[in-house]
Amino acid sequence: MEKNTQAELRAHLIETEPEFRRLTNEHAVLKARVEAIEAREHVSLEDEVDESRLKKLKLKLKDEMSEFMARHANHQPA
Repeated sequence: MEKNTQAELRAHLIETEPEFRRLTNEHAVLKARVEAIEAREHVSLEDEVDESRLKKLKLKLKDEMSEFMARHANHQPA
């Protein structure tokens, strides 16, 4: 699928599918939390463990979003 078409599908799903919107919002929250940890000058061992856990959750959500998009790719209105 073309990148532009993917962006259009993503925008459409965010607008029309509450579940996809939830996944997108959760992904954004996790991304912000990871970035906040990475921005710290001093990172504790606990922060590193938390960062690793958050990155795994973020990846899981991204996979779910990709699967959701694949399921809906053929149903996107023209």
